[in-house]
Formats: sequence, C-alpha cells, structure tokens
Amino acid sequence: MSNLEKYVNAFVEGLGVDKDIVKPGLEYQAIAEWDSVGHMGLISSIEETFDIMMETDDIIDLSSFEKGKEILATKYDIAF
Repeated sequence: MSNLEKYVNAFVEGLGVDKDIVKPGLEYQAIAEWDSVGHMGLISSIEETFDIMMETDDIIDLSSFEKGKEILATKYDIAF
C-alpha cells in the first residue's frame, strides 16, 4: 500500500467518511465530520498510520487534505 493510500485511509478511519469524499480540495469544516472532534480523530489516525507523533503546531496547521500531505512530507519525511 502506498503512502497516499495510507493517508486516504487515515482520513476514512479518522473522520468516518467514504473514500470518495477524501480528495484534493477537502478542507477542515467543509464537511460535518471534520469538526474539532473529528480533527482529533483524524490526527490520531494519521499518527497511528505513519507511526509518528505530530507537533501541536502541525496539528493546528493541518487544515486541508493537501496541507496535511505537505506537513507530513516536509516535517516527517513521508514521501507521497
């Protein structure tokens, strides 16, 4: 499984949404499931998927599907 597939699955599991919803353009609070509580579930799922512990600033900055990929690539050396 590629890192992109793992990333998408982290969104599916963390937010409890269908895979079809998880794509570029998805932003924080754009769907009901991605509220403040859903965000923490998403972060937990991402951390577990990639075996990392995200810094608080990165958790706050993760505001979209694309931004999350950028943070993971630049700060946690996860290639997409």
